[in-house]
Amino acid sequence: MDLLKWSKRPAAGVQATRPQANIVRGLIARATTPLLPDDYLHLINPLWSARELRGRIVSVRKETEDSATVEIETGWGFSHTYQPGQYVGIGLQVDGRWHWRSYSLTSFGEPQQKKRITVTVKANPDGFLSTHLVDGVKPGTIIRLAPPRGDFTLPHPAPAQILFITAGSGITPVISMLRGLRARGETPDIVHIHSAPTREDVIFLDEIEQLAAADVGYTLHLQLTREMGKVDLTDLGSQVPDWTSRSTWACGPVQMLDDVEAVWTSAGIADHLHIERFAIARTDKGGEGGTVTFAKSGKSVEIDGATTLLEAGENLGIQVPFGCRMGICQTCVVQLTEGYVRDLRSGDERREGDRIQTCISTVSGECTLDL
Repeated sequence: MDLLKWSKRPAAGVQATRPQANIVRGLIARATTPLLPDDYLHLINPLWSARELRGRIVSVRKETEDSATVEIETGWGFSHTYQPGQYVGIGLQVDGRWHWRSYSLTSFGEPQQKKRITVTVKANPDGFLSTHLVDGVKPGTIIRLAPPRGDFTLPHPAPAQILFITAGSGITPVISMLRGLRARGETPDIVHIHSAPTREDVIFLDEIEQLAAADVGYTLHLQLTREMGKVDLTDLGSQVPDWTSRSTWACGPVQMLDDVEAVWTSAGIADHLHIERFAIARTDKGGEGGTVTFAKSGKSVEIDGATTLLEAGENLGIQVPFGCRMGICQTCVVQLTEGYVRDLRSGDERREGDRIQTCISTVSGECTLDL
């Protein structure tokens, strides 16, 4: 057993498709010390990394004016048994610095997909990486990957009656679910309410309209908000008379999801509801800002009360653990070594010794993290 641990230790932090793969990775690392296996492997194939998951951009295909589907060839160790609706972390090097974000997979997790995945990204004016992926990344670019995660998934088999409520890029995890259902030959009764400003802004418009026309148990209600206004969730019964009996998955802007939660809670059916958020539902009680120090890295930075500790670390080039970036998955939890931080969702202050989530916390005065 000690020999086994010794073999795997150099690759212990790498997600592997099969556990025994890390024994091979570890032995390669031991054999090539003081050089890393990657010093040799990248000369053969840059996707053969013994210390991290990697991918290669295959293509970037525009979906709308400000969104695109990015096809990625995955490297050694990436598991293709993920569930439709999950997300993947993507790291892209721009101007010598690695930038990380999580995006919903729009592929559906089947091994026969020839080791490729897709994510569909909507460029955000304030989102550096999303804009670069939509308008700037070139085929052949090598990226880093974090393994698929997330609980915004359908059970197997799927419920007999489903309601999807999406808006904007919130359709991305749902399109993965729809594609997965078709691939498995499942045809539940689905009603899908999707909102976008105009038809030109609807991601996957042709695909969902063709699906609706195919008469396979999929009903589409397209809400073009510029001419029709927002969906009136308090009058949902006029569009979906049996909405209270359907299992519901909702994804979209913060306010829409807050409204969905309120309506479902008021109806006493909150346990029928599954939500995926792309942005933190922030309180108005932000942090005071201040100095955050990363002890192991020996780096410090002044940030304002709206910048998260995760963003601060990434801006310094520090690899901070992350997953959902929404305060849900607990991947980013670390211990606060010194000082104070504030939770951006609740406004609660945390102090030295507490375990905190860096993706939803900012500094209050000063703090030190063991990173």
